Amino acid sequence: MEVEIPVVIVGAGPGGLATSACLNKHSISNIILEKDDCHASLWRKRAYDRLKLHLGKDFCNLPHMPFPSDFPTFVPRVDFLRYLDDYVTHMKICIRYNRYVNDASFDATNGKWRVCVHDTTLNLDEIYVADYLVVATGENCDPYIPMINGLESFEGEYLHCSKYLNGRPWYDKNVLVVGSGNSGMEIAYDVSTWGANTSMVIRSPVHYLTKEMVYIGMSLLKYISIEKIDKLMVFMSKMVYGDMSKYGLVRPKDGPFAMKKKGGRTPTIDVGCVKQIKKGKVKVYPAISSIKKGKIIEFADGKSGQFDVIVFATGYRSSVQKWLKDYKELFNENGMPKARFPDHWKGENGIYCAGFSQNGLQGIHFDALKIANDISFTVNAMKHHDAEANAEIKLLDE
Repeated sequence: MEVEIPVVIVGAGPGGLATSACLNKHSISNIILEKDDCHASLWRKRAYDRLKLHLGKDFCNLPHMPFPSDFPTFVPRVDFLRYLDDYVTHMKICIRYNRYVNDASFDATNGKWRVCVHDTTLNLDEIYVADYLVVATGENCDPYIPMINGLESFEGEYLHCSKYLNGRPWYDKNVLVVGSGNSGMEIAYDVSTWGANTSMVIRSPVHYLTKEMVYIGMSLLKYISIEKIDKLMVFMSKMVYGDMSKYGLVRPKDGPFAMKKKGGRTPTIDVGCVKQIKKGKVKVYPAISSIKKGKIIEFADGKSGQFDVIVFATGYRSSVQKWLKDYKELFNENGMPKARFPDHWKGENGIYCAGFSQNGLQGIHFDALKIANDISFTVNAMKHHDAEANAEIKLLDE
């Protein structure tokens, strides 16, 4: 079966939903292809129970639909999913689920994108032909577990955080959480509150702020420089937490917002883990050097410990290069845009990407508006050109 449509969007996460909604506002036909059986599958199927949006709702809504006024400032996962469900209905978004994209390529002979898809429900192959292709599979596509010497022989349990729900099964077990980002710190806190003997690996310097501090910083970005905001954030962090270096937490030299702008590394939002570290309920180790026979893990400082469970909060990788044949038009070898924000969202020959800005939901909001406005401008320009051409032909005929 072959389907022709102006715009094909691959991925029904927030980036795909937002882009489709913006295109609908311009009355431009589009369809989303989603490999899973639901939209926002990362939030619905691969997120832990206590997860909330780490930024205030003012910075996280999708285009053309604010969060309900009765939602809390920091929206819980369940409420965010309810918001996305309402968004799909309200914005009249068309999604075809259980569609696995095998490959997509640009056909230079007709100037269109050809997307080959397998319908996993009916076991049928489909082809979609489009003028524009929007890659919305996002940064957080494939779970990433680093290669660690000896991991394959570890006799305990290990898993990626995408499979973590809560620490209930691990009461009184020795649990090691690897990663000091938002997920790592929050999971370490959660595991410790369920009664596990909790440790975590923090390899690099990290800024740790409360969500209220980050909310203040985000709000002030409109009015004062990043340099001044960073000084305020670091001052507030030192006032609240003090010097944490003796516990294994070292602050970077660059400020939190400057680091975010420079390399996409976000400050870690503390939900209570730092307090647990101070109390000794969460131990901090440096990088893992190797895993020995059984359940023994050795660390870079020469220390070792025995662990029953390892949770890898080590992020995700893009999967774009696996199915997009002409990915080098827009993406690098790692499946991320070659250009940095704010110039990352558009490539040649009608290809775009949404959700790759490393700026979370706020970045998705930016991407979706840019993409829809650009496609609308191009479509209207072509209509105008065709109308002028037809008018000239009519005059010649007369």
